[in-house]
Amino acid sequence: MFSPTRYHNGMTARTHPNAAHTPPHLLVMKFGGTLMGSAEAIRHSASLVARSTTQGTRVVVVVSAMTGVTNQLLRLADAAETGDIALANDEIALMRNRHFTAAQELGAAPDSETVRDIREMHETLRQAVYGVYLLRELTARSRDLIVSFGERLSAPLMTLALSQLSMPTHHLTGGQAGILTDAHFGNAKPLPGTYQRVRDRLEGLLAAGLTPVVAGFMGETEKGATTTLGRGGTDFSATIVGAALHADEVWTWKDVDGFMSADPRAVPLAQNIAQLSYGEVMELAYFGAKVLHPLAVTPLQEHGIPLRVKSAADPDFAGTLVTSEAVTLEGQSVKAVTAIKGVSVITVSGAGILGVPEVVAEIFQTLARENITLLMVSQSSSMSNVSLAIQSGSAERTVAALRTPLAGRELQVDIQEGLAVLAIVGAGMRGTKGVSAKLFGALAAQDINILMISQGSSELNISVAIEGKDADLATREVHTAFGLNAPEPVAAEE
Repeated sequence: MFSPTRYHNGMTARTHPNAAHTPPHLLVMKFGGTLMGSAEAIRHSASLVARSTTQGTRVVVVVSAMTGVTNQLLRLADAAETGDIALANDEIALMRNRHFTAAQELGAAPDSETVRDIREMHETLRQAVYGVYLLRELTARSRDLIVSFGERLSAPLMTLALSQLSMPTHHLTGGQAGILTDAHFGNAKPLPGTYQRVRDRLEGLLAAGLTPVVAGFMGETEKGATTTLGRGGTDFSATIVGAALHADEVWTWKDVDGFMSADPRAVPLAQNIAQLSYGEVMELAYFGAKVLHPLAVTPLQEHGIPLRVKSAADPDFAGTLVTSEAVTLEGQSVKAVTAIKGVSVITVSGAGILGVPEVVAEIFQTLARENITLLMVSQSSSMSNVSLAIQSGSAERTVAALRTPLAGRELQVDIQEGLAVLAIVGAGMRGTKGVSAKLFGALAAQDINILMISQGSSELNISVAIEGKDADLATREVHTAFGLNAPEPVAAEE
């Protein structure tokens, strides 16, 4: 059981104004990989669903793959492409044993429907991987099909756990649930028709008294090809379903208490954030807070559906509530400090860029064509260079892509690696003087050099590029400078 920490002011770390609320009529609950990682974890996750259904709430469940399975699928797909079919088959066998063991521990008989489903899916996976091996080619479409099996395999396990609690259920893939996407494999986006399709397919199950269990992270194209929504896409799946059904709330169950004011591994005194706006969450998710997929809140905004990030270890704690309203305490300009490590800055410079607007257009067209995500953009006042901050994993591909269309323009493409992007986020920054000065002063006090600066016109975020080795120190110092540290705990009185 959780024992609340007692602070000097007599309050507890678990006291929040949003703790009490009326039970919703319809909830969408998403469970991440850790909460699907073993039979014990799945059983506990199922009990959290039952807590709500016994109160008369209808629930749609969206599940992630078991912990580590997505990475395992990516490894075996790569192994098949390089011709190492033995390694790929070994990984499939390990995965099959893990899912069979979990099913057995959850009470499945050897001839049960769950076991048959798992066996058939592993055989389909094996065939898909063998096709990659024969062709020695792993297309984005094939990769999406293979990696989708993580969620496909976990959905029957959740269905089994719920059935053990006498809950009638039915599991579906994302495509079967109605999630229709474009054909941008690996990072697909839902099409407008998705919401009506999801409503048509899931409302009937709910009306029949069934609890739908949807395999997250995936959808399908109009031609039926499996797509994935990007890493962390199960959050996105859950909010798509929530928006389609006009749910009262979407709950994402995590192994953390919600959004924190900083990464607790870098800042031990980071504390839970009680409430955030949709805009603040998108900034935090985009700039390294891995609690949610960056696009997760977008389906909810139109209908104003709240999102709640809750801890599975302490289900009575309210967690972080995400709504359309930006609630800011008096004097609180910044709510969180976050950092992305493993960043590279690519600079395009030279006389050929001066007074030639189409050069900048070509740069961004190239990045869009290569599906490269920008973290920050900066242009010098002389317009002689443009700097682009991207994830280091995309740096080599970005440089190669840029050099082709820019050839012959007397331009130079340079790269600086080993960097990080630190960002401060909060609606209270809007119109508040001195925020930038406090940020820069905290960094200067620790002799941390700023390489690049960016601030959006929304004034929700200020971002700076710094040396990667300074990221944790910078996060701690900035967190302290903005008064975000939790009070030092003292021993509770006997």
